[in-house]
Amino acid sequence: MPPIPADFGPVLVVAAHHDDEVLGCGGVLARLARAGHDVHVAILGEGATCRLDDGDEAAKAALARLQQDQARRAAAILGVRAVHFGDLPDNRFDSLPLLDVVRRVEALVREVGPGLVLTHHHGDLNVDHAVTARAVLTAARPLPDRTTRAVLSFEAPSSTEWAFGLPGSPFRPTLFVDIAEHLQAKLEALAAYGDEMRPFPHPRSAEAVRHLAALRGATAGRTAAEAFEILHWTM
Repeated sequence: MPPIPADFGPVLVVAAHHDDEVLGCGGVLARLARAGHDVHVAILGEGATCRLDDGDEAAKAALARLQQDQARRAAAILGVRAVHFGDLPDNRFDSLPLLDVVRRVEALVREVGPGLVLTHHHGDLNVDHAVTARAVLTAARPLPDRTTRAVLSFEAPSSTEWAFGLPGSPFRPTLFVDIAEHLQAKLEALAAYGDEMRPFPHPRSAEAVRHLAALRGATAGRTAAEAFEILHWTM
């Protein structure tokens, strides 16, 4: 990726769900953390409401605690400094006014002060991903008083590639980042989300993640890479 100037400040990933941050850019997070960058991850959704009976509050609280523990373990493997958790309703982000989601992200941007923000692609099949992408693009727009100088969108296996025929532009990567030295850390971080992973040939399997990294790497003359769209970048 383009060299990140020292004055860019922290890096912030804004993801809709637990494990999206690793699937989409886990290799880059490990690479940036190893290079000395201050990396933060924000997970906006609470991750339980679409999986459990609405009335089982104790079970939802237990699942939320488990997911947060998994996210912290994954972050530690990648070298992420801090994980910030939100409470938006899982797979129901579109039930909220967009302004409410934007304000959540704006608060994160003010708190972290990132120079680089990474988030979902706006055309993803998952509605929470699409809402997150729109909110980030709004909250991190390049205003004179904002710290953010670059925004990238990543692909999330089992969502980005399944948006068959939906309106809007498909994911067209314009940046390929070599993660050959960091792919193993990405896979280990995904293993921390054991209940989210699936057997091959599901896109959210370790084998499929390796294959996608090899494909994106081969596109750019590398053995393994992660791909991004550059939404805006100010040097």
